[in-house]
Formats: sequence, structure tokens, C-alpha cells
Amino acid sequence: MFIRAYLRASTDSQDASRAKQSLIDFASEHDHKIAAFYIENESGSKLDRPELFRLLEDSHEGDVLLIEGVDRLSRLSQEDWASLKATIAAKKVTVVSLDLSTSHTALKATDGMDDFTKGMIAAVNGMLLDMLAVVARKDYEDRRRRQAQGIEKAKNKAAYKGRPADQELHARIKACRASGNSLRDTATIVGCALSTVQRALKQHP
Repeated sequence: MFIRAYLRASTDSQDASRAKQSLIDFASEHDHKIAAFYIENESGSKLDRPELFRLLEDSHEGDVLLIEGVDRLSRLSQEDWASLKATIAAKKVTVVSLDLSTSHTALKATDGMDDFTKGMIAAVNGMLLDMLAVVARKDYEDRRRRQAQGIEKAKNKAAYKGRPADQELHARIKACRASGNSLRDTATIVGCALSTVQRALKQHP
């Protein structure tokens, strides 16, 4: 069994690797090591996520897909979540999430456990995974709705000017570049996407 960890953040300015140490510690507590990390900055509401599907492509039967929370894996619509689940099931990969305790049994020895018990645990885990995915989607939709309402309210007050740039991040990017770091190294050092570095330097040459 190989454990492959998936880390995701929604925007370029967020640090997708933030939870990396938490996943390492969790695996260690269960006497396992993480074989590989797959990190990307993509919305959880999108099914098209290159690193997630690279993880699944690399996986084999019995491997574990380790995540910090179900919302890191899915804020998908019901249809897209069903599609992703089908892909995971076809690869015979088990999802283990830190916020879903029933999933942690996948990292424990099952010697002596009868098939009925294994089946019940798998069924309960699948049901709870579905429930948390629905909750994550609702949270996403609620936040989007509140954001739209806030923007509309600001527009009505003639105050909406769009999302401001992260000036602190841009300053760190400029400092890294001034120190002679490449664009890609700068992105790694400050913890953002390469596209964010390029955009910041275009705005502040």
C-alpha cells in the first residue's frame, strides 16, 4: 500500500502546501510514510484538476489517497462528484481524510477482521464521505452567494473596485527577484503559483 497525499488551495495567493506537515504527522502516527505529494492551486468546484488526476493515474489497487479534509478533494456538483468517485472506485483507491475518523481504519491492520465488518466499515465510510462532500459543496455555494451579494451591495454604493492585489505578496516577489532568484524559484520561496509571480512583476516592473 502506497499513501499519496493530495493538497489543494483555491487561489494562487494561498499556500496549497500549508497542511503538508499535518499529513506527514498523521501518517507517522499510524506507522506509515507518505510516498508522494501532489500539490495544486485549483478550485475544488472544478473537476479538471491535473495533479489530482495525476495522483489517480499513478495509483494502484489498495493505495490510499490522503487529504486534510473532504473539501480539499471536492466542492463539486453532485454530477461531477459522482464522476470523480467512479474514477477513484475504478482505481480501487481508498480515500482517507483527517476529518473523517471512519476512514482512518484503512491505515490499520485488518488481519482477523471478517468480511462483514470490513464491508460495514466501507459502507459507513462511503456514506459519510458523500455527506461531507455535499456539505462542502453547500458551503462553497453559500460563500459564492454571499460574495455576489456583497459585490452587488458595494456596486450600488458605487464603492466596488474589484479585488485588490496582495501588496505584501507582491513586495516579497520583487525582493526575491531582486536577490537574483529565477521566476520559478521565486514562486517556490514565497509559496505561490508561477502565474502569480509573472502577474505581480507585470504590475510592478
